[in-house]
Amino acid sequence: MPRLKPYLPILAAVMMLGQAVPALADAPLVQLPDFTQLVEQASPAVVNISTTQKLPERRVSSMGQMPDLEGLPPGLRDFFERSMPQAPRSGGGRQREAQSLGSGFIISPDGYVLTNNHVVADADEIIVRLSDRSEMKAKLVGTDPRSDVALLKIEGKNLPVLKLGKSQDLKAGQWVVAIGSPFGFDHTVTQGIISAIGRSLPNESYVPFIQTDVPINPGNSGGPLFNLAGEVVGINSQIYTRSGGFMGVSFAIPIDVAMDVSNQLKSGGKVSRGWLGVVIQEVNKDLAESFGLDKPAGALVAQVLDDGPAAKGGLQVGDVILSMNGQPIVMSADLPHLVGALKAGSKASLEVVRDGKRKTLDLTVGAIPDEGKEMDSPSGAERSSNRLGVSVVDLSEEQKKANDIKGGVIIKDVQDGPAALIGLQPGDVITHLNNQAITDAKQFTDIAKALPKNRSVSMRVLRQGRASFITFKLAE
Repeated sequence: MPRLKPYLPILAAVMMLGQAVPALADAPLVQLPDFTQLVEQASPAVVNISTTQKLPERRVSSMGQMPDLEGLPPGLRDFFERSMPQAPRSGGGRQREAQSLGSGFIISPDGYVLTNNHVVADADEIIVRLSDRSEMKAKLVGTDPRSDVALLKIEGKNLPVLKLGKSQDLKAGQWVVAIGSPFGFDHTVTQGIISAIGRSLPNESYVPFIQTDVPINPGNSGGPLFNLAGEVVGINSQIYTRSGGFMGVSFAIPIDVAMDVSNQLKSGGKVSRGWLGVVIQEVNKDLAESFGLDKPAGALVAQVLDDGPAAKGGLQVGDVILSMNGQPIVMSADLPHLVGALKAGSKASLEVVRDGKRKTLDLTVGAIPDEGKEMDSPSGAERSSNRLGVSVVDLSEEQKKANDIKGGVIIKDVQDGPAALIGLQPGDVITHLNNQAITDAKQFTDIAKALPKNRSVSMRVLRQGRASFITFKLAE
């Protein structure tokens, strides 16, 4: 028996393993979702979209001779040959060039098709290819560049259609499926999960994008994004990439947004969006401290356009908007989504923080204008504040009117000091300092002398017509 002691731990482990194996066998198996039925039912309503654009002959001839494609793989060579303009057959006239390849999907039996605006932009001819390989010319009903949605119409009856879901019910972690034509390969199926919802992208203020990790590539644009119930929840629109190909981050337009755009395009040919007439910015930690907030949240009003809906409703520069119609504004980018979804003339209730106190403002939303306003560079009489390291000048009445402001000062010179550290430049207009409106250079100097030490202080600055709040600390 003593000779068996070294082997006792091994025998015990074998016995335990023998007990664990039946336990693993009895454990329920977790199966991955099967997408075959979804794909079979949805594919007939997913279409390939190609466009052509007429180009002047001189543009074609200026490209020079076609490059040598010999040595490339046959498939790649064919792809380039199809994409390149052909030499003109006659001495005059115009030349057709294949411009884009994308996807779309049918939303009505009589032939309405949704896709991306960038898929059909500037097209002279739009061809829709169905799942049975038949091709039809499509009529462009309307486009909305702000949401990147386009509505097409093909002639047909009893066409296959897709079932529409509710993108507002989506949650991060849900399985989703995309069907499209990446690189011209029709009805390619890819899958993934929802990474996030309500994403804001640069220069895309009116779409709360759905972020997924579904593989999306050129040609997928305009195709549908499905939930596991086979319902369309989004339109695949963009990818984030450094290589030109998919890198795990793709974005889709929520179907709720797309259908609202589609209905407006169908009924009136254009899209109407709500507008407040403000310039907003994010509230960071320092700004939150400066405005008396417990934590960074909301949208800080940096600029209120004169005679706009916000100005008429009593919204002021320095207000922090925390909610609209009961919907919280967590990030500043949440506000344009909510405002844009409203129609001109709609009522909006805003919860704001002003001077450290909460209050509610009721106003009427206006229609978004086509063009913005520009501000001229003013000049004036010189004053200085050595504490901040800037020399400022007064504004004339004409300059105030030109800049649509009631008061403020202009930076003439920036020396070494806090102003240089926070990036202030000559020509910047300062309208507020430490939450106080500036009327002239003397008041600016007085407020600057009384600024607190070692505490975040806010300053509102106009630069090239754009207003923003910045923060700094004085350490003396």
